[in-house]
Amino acid sequence: MTGRHLRYPLLLSILAAIVTFGLKWLGYLLTGSVGVLSDAAEAGVNLFAASAAYLSVWYSAQPVDREHTYGHEKIEFFASGLEGILILATAVVIVGYSFVRLLAREHDLEEELGSGTILVGVAGLVNLAVALVLLRVGRRHRSIVLEADGKHLMTDVWASLAIILGLTAVSLTGVQALDSIVAILVALSFAWTGYDLVKRSFNGLMDHALPVAEQEAVRKAIAGGLEPGMTFHALRTRQAGSQRFADFHLLVPGSISVQRAHALTARIEDAIRAALPGIEVTVHIEPIEEKAAWEDSALVPIEQAARQIEKNSGERGVSTPR
Repeated sequence: MTGRHLRYPLLLSILAAIVTFGLKWLGYLLTGSVGVLSDAAEAGVNLFAASAAYLSVWYSAQPVDREHTYGHEKIEFFASGLEGILILATAVVIVGYSFVRLLAREHDLEEELGSGTILVGVAGLVNLAVALVLLRVGRRHRSIVLEADGKHLMTDVWASLAIILGLTAVSLTGVQALDSIVAILVALSFAWTGYDLVKRSFNGLMDHALPVAEQEAVRKAIAGGLEPGMTFHALRTRQAGSQRFADFHLLVPGSISVQRAHALTARIEDAIRAALPGIEVTVHIEPIEEKAAWEDSALVPIEQAARQIEKNSGERGVSTPR
């Protein structure tokens, strides 16, 4: 899927944010509920976040240039991180306002609780439909921006449900303090979503390695293509937006020809791409007889230590009686 097609779901998200903001704001005007106000504020954040996500997907789809030789995909991490920060900020404001109303005992809700509840419910259904689309497309194409926006909207759906239950409880019991309590609980759920987005974005910007299962798939593909007397080390992986990268050192006998080494490399690269479609692979070929080839990366001692730990764990597992 091209960047242009990835933008279509985000246009839907922008439209949904406009519609739900209007519904929730009207619901607040009808009810005076701080819970509904918090939901409306979150819809405003949704609109800003969806717009930023749209621009980031457009920018990330731009071809490489002389100043960005690795492409522009990392902009997606900035967009999702910004969305997470906005969610956290919104949660703090909502909690603060809710506590002020709770302590001041200002719970004069309007009479139109039923109409407000219906408006919040309709907005929640709109967000649910759009969230499912974003999550499906985002997971299929490994787009952190679409997944972030989808998870954000899904959190909004649960928040709307909580607010509906809160308004219903207020209507049935007459305990208007429940409105502020529900708003605080909703804000805390927003904060957790925001934290998760910021964490994922930070990991992406810091070139966090691919998940262990994907790393093992790469290692298995490399090992399957090796010939006798060959090995590899210093495997590095990372992700930028939806694009994945891997590079490693391939140690081969120094006597083989350049043509044979090239054919071997091409075969291993094809195997890795078969395991992880679309991954960008870089291979550094070195003579296995050279001592420097075994010491030319800071990752080598890390790998050796990891193998020693695995070996020691295996030996303990065999010798330890059950």
